[in-house]
Parts: sequence; structure tokens; C-alpha cells
Amino acid sequence: MPLSRDTLLQSFDALLQPERFKDYGPNGLQVEGKRAVARIVSGVTASRALIDAAIAAQADAIFVHHGLFWRGQDGRVTGWMKERLQRLLAHDINLFAYHLPLDAHPELGNNARLGAELGFTAEARFGEQELGFAGRAAYDHAAALARHVEQVLGRPVTLVEGEPGRPIRRVAWCSGGAQGYFEAAIAAGADAFLTGEISEPQAHLARECGVAFLAAGHHATERYGAPAVAAQVAAQWGLEHRFIDIANPA
Repeated sequence: MPLSRDTLLQSFDALLQPERFKDYGPNGLQVEGKRAVARIVSGVTASRALIDAAIAAQADAIFVHHGLFWRGQDGRVTGWMKERLQRLLAHDINLFAYHLPLDAHPELGNNARLGAELGFTAEARFGEQELGFAGRAAYDHAAALARHVEQVLGRPVTLVEGEPGRPIRRVAWCSGGAQGYFEAAIAAGADAFLTGEISEPQAHLARECGVAFLAAGHHATERYGAPAVAAQVAAQWGLEHRFIDIANPA
């Protein structure tokens, strides 16, 4: 049976608690569509490709990590923004987006699910708004950890080894563009830090501090939270759910 849009929003909000976070954009319902929802499509980013796939799947709602609206962006509805919004509005599709709340959820979030995929058990949180996760590990060196991550995520990893040959006994991770959490991970006692992206300063910090840095892809590390949350809420209310992964090399 279809569920009201407002009840669906309340369910997402109750699970993810967006009011707890200082974020870069609005969390929750970003584009209003039809009042009744029976079919949800989840994905990482509200790209035109995902929207088109959701239209083809006859979705009533899309649930994503990266929505359309961000602090400081140009507010004009032109170009790519016009194309995305036009499709959503023409097909009366609701767009739900949760950024940091989806990273942080202790069981269903991007970091929790990424850790589960990689076989990491979170024992502590660190960093701003406690988005980073950390736990014990058992790898002979960072290269062995990098090979494991590559096998699980199915893509190359950029590795800056830090101290060559250093055993990895504690790993810290934070999905997406969390390279700025590296110093907090070092302070939390990590032997290696895993995130999606690397910037120029992190290579120097890794070599100088002896802590390995692994960049495994922004998209690749954030593929897990949206389908986990959408699947749980859909199952709770008897709705249809489908995850659509739009490939992204970043």
C-alpha cells in the first residue's frame, strides 16, 4: 500500500536525526512530488542519470546522499540544475537527501556499512561531529590493507604508505571527501586512515607521521548508506525499493 510523503519523511528523519548535525545543505525533502509513495529508488547522487533511471523504474521517490542544494552554490535554476529539476517536477517525484546524517548513522550509515563491507569493527568515533570511525585491524603492512580494500570495492586505491612495513593494528575510516580528518585519525591512534579522496597535504603528513593514507574513491566509499536506509524504511512500510548505482570514477 502507498505511504504518505509526510509519513515517509518522518520515518527518515526519526532514523537519521538531521537536527543533530551542522551540514552543508538541507537534509530531508528537497523536492516535493506526489503525496503517496509506493516505490523508492535509492542512489548516491541526484544526478540526471539517476533521475532518468528512477523515471524509467516508475519511482515515486528518490533517496540519496548527495542532493541538489548546497551552501554557497549559485541559486539560479539554469543548465544542469534546470535539467534535473525539470525531470523531477515533470514526473512528480519526491527527492529526499541526507548528507552528514547518512554518513554518521551507527548501523546503516555510509561509514558503518563501509566498515562492515571491509570487515572492520567500529570501536570508537573521532573527528568533527564524530563522523570518523576507528577499530582494530590485523594487516602486516599498509599494502596488504590496500589490496584488501581494492578487492572489496573493485577499484584501485591510492596508497601513501607512511612508515614502510609498519603493521596495521588500528584503522580509521571516514567515507567520501574526508581527507581533512586525517590529523584527527592520527591523534586517535590509527596506523592507517581510509577515505575517498586525497589532497596534496595528506601525502606529506602520511610520510612525516608514519601513518598510511588510503584514498579509495568518493563514490566507491559512499555506495552503502543510502540503500541500507531506504531498504529498512521501505521494508517497515511495505514499499518497493531498488538501489541504482550510477558508475562514477571519482
